Amino acid sequence: MSSLKFGTSGLRGLVADLVGWPSYAYAGAFFRSVGATSCASRTAVIGRDLRDSSADIAATVATAAAAAGFAAIDCGPLPTPALALEAIRRGACAVMVTGSHIPQDRNGLKFYRPDGEITKADEAAILAALGDVSAVGTMPAPVAATPDPDVVERYRRRYSAAFAPDILAGLRVAVYQQSSVARDLLADLLAGFGAEVTPVGRSDTFVPIDTEAHRPEDVTYIAETMASGAYDALVTTDGDADRPLVADAAGGILRGDVLGLITGRYLGADAVAVPVTAGSAIERAGGFAQVLRTRVGSPFVIAGMEQAQRAGAKTVAGFEANGGFLLGSDVALGGSVLPALPTRDAMLPILATLAAARDAGLPLAGLVAALDVGAMASDRLPETPPERSGALLRSLGDAGFRHTFLKPVGVPEAVDAQDGVRIALDGGRTIHFRASGNAPELRCYTEARTEAEAKGLLAWGLKAAAAAMAAHQRDA
Repeated sequence: MSSLKFGTSGLRGLVADLVGWPSYAYAGAFFRSVGATSCASRTAVIGRDLRDSSADIAATVATAAAAAGFAAIDCGPLPTPALALEAIRRGACAVMVTGSHIPQDRNGLKFYRPDGEITKADEAAILAALGDVSAVGTMPAPVAATPDPDVVERYRRRYSAAFAPDILAGLRVAVYQQSSVARDLLADLLAGFGAEVTPVGRSDTFVPIDTEAHRPEDVTYIAETMASGAYDALVTTDGDADRPLVADAAGGILRGDVLGLITGRYLGADAVAVPVTAGSAIERAGGFAQVLRTRVGSPFVIAGMEQAQRAGAKTVAGFEANGGFLLGSDVALGGSVLPALPTRDAMLPILATLAAARDAGLPLAGLVAALDVGAMASDRLPETPPERSGALLRSLGDAGFRHTFLKPVGVPEAVDAQDGVRIALDGGRTIHFRASGNAPELRCYTEARTEAEAKGLLAWGLKAAAAAMAAHQRDA
């Protein structure tokens, strides 16, 4: 059975299941369905991350575009938001070849219409046009796409034209380059705004940086890098640079939803859309006129932003617990305007968070402490098939099972089943279980007043979930 499926961030699966005919078939289905109705220019811009498999898959996508009657433009390796911005500029469709933060043996396709990310309805249309992908067909001869080497520069100018050139003056920033597709762009952009930049940790092999569930080796590397006291902050992104990671001077990694909170405040947003995995500090400390809670995934956050705009909000943004920031409306910054970009972006929250700390005259840790955001923790149980996680989540929907399951740690007071099962416990704590949309894993998120309490609840949650799923499997 193929591992390929649509999740919260496009089509994902094993490289072995994607290369060749499957990537041609899925891309062709996109161009024949969504592309045919939304892309008046009949142009497709194609980009990729730095995985070993991405260049070959991108070439296959270009061939599929040409076969569907689209002019294929090769944008090369670049951040996903840069490709989305180019699609908007050209009125074109776009396909980004990336597995984002998941391991090297997996990859994926992100599809864009000229007005932004595809919707869940668009996913259904692609699948309807796909047919039986297991019935391998004949691909035409490869078609070389026309290169456009200036796309990344146009993305850079989006920020250099909107922000003052000295917003980061005096800050010392380590850029953890690893294998991020934005590793050079990020260093250059920060230096252009006055920061003293030091590139560190460049890698020739792919590093699966997850900005939400941090790998122990990344936490250790960041702590060791910052132990010298030479830097005010460390910044990096996931593989396709639509999710940021920011660490303070002591190596403490800022939560993604806190980056979104700071960025939303910095931009003066009056309405924000956030998934249920984001912390309750957004309502408590954000100062936003409206907070809309959504299911996990950028299509749902985008729908929330659109709902806020229909309700009359002027400056609308969205962000996720992974730190990806979506700008739903144009924002005035002094005498300049930052145009809307309704897709996840890592550059904006990195810039805004560092600039907010500098403006406040506070170190990053002090800026976060002033917001009183509490503590959250998250991790995952990898290699957890959907049928196992699904059985646990269904059980947690039953009040009796839920009460017994949680008895060792507290009393459940409220439940949100919008995406997974998020349970409010006594003492102002929460524990949330949900199946990942990108990989076979069960994620757990906790919230408490202190870091120790949040981590303790997380450790218990992962252990208890594993035991419950094992027991269910034995009884099945």
